Amino acid sequence: MKRMMLYFGSFNPIHKGHTALAEYVLDSDLCDEVVLVVSPQSPYKEAADLAPEMDRFEMAEIACAASKYPGKIKPSVIEFLLPKPSYTIDTLRYLEENFGGEMCFSILMGGDQIARLDGWKEYERILEYPVYVYPRRDAQTERFAGRFTLLEGAPLQEFAATDIRARIERGEDVEALLGKDVADYIRRKGLWSPAMRMTTLTARIDADPGAAANADLLVERGKLHYRRNEWGAALNDFNRALALDKEHTEARQYVEMVQEILQFRYTDLYNP
Repeated sequence: MKRMMLYFGSFNPIHKGHTALAEYVLDSDLCDEVVLVVSPQSPYKEAADLAPEMDRFEMAEIACAASKYPGKIKPSVIEFLLPKPSYTIDTLRYLEENFGGEMCFSILMGGDQIARLDGWKEYERILEYPVYVYPRRDAQTERFAGRFTLLEGAPLQEFAATDIRARIERGEDVEALLGKDVADYIRRKGLWSPAMRMTTLTARIDADPGAAANADLLVERGKLHYRRNEWGAALNDFNRALALDKEHTEARQYVEMVQEILQFRYTDLYNP
């Protein structure tokens, strides 16, 4: 019976830390194959920054093909075909019913996930499977001790997909974290680019212009304008944030910085 290890995640985007973990469990003979189960939308995560599911799947295909074991590390679209939102236990149940006669399943997850596993649907049933947990920095793995295997020698991820998306939005080079082909795919599609983030933020702000929660969104959009040297648009956003939240420290700091820039750059005979 083939031993299949299921690595669930949004892979938003997939990076070298993901493939390094898949290679590690294969090197450790913990399974015969690793399946990256790409989630269309996790019920436990915000969807705002989630790239389209097929883009995330195609990036996973590219990364798996470039791994040390391209024939043993592969992504799956299984959760795209099941009811949404996707729950791990529902996917496991489907796989058992349809492939349980030829495969046995184990689960690979991060230390941050095991720490909050009791919030998952039917988590006790999930723990009946062999669960392998890899360390995450600052993640506590004491909960459910004895009910999973801690992979103490697994490569520790020094970065997360959240960090990578933020770097992309700032226009930074992330090829070393993703691999050339995945980075090229993201550039080609414009995923998480400053322009795309600007569009997303504007849509969320315009959906409820007076909402107090918009203060943070306005500051984030203002910072994008600030990085582009769009001082007027940036100042407008920071001032709108302060109108919604007079105590917003970051918005006030940026207002002061923009005003200093304007005074320094544009004070002359015609603009005293």
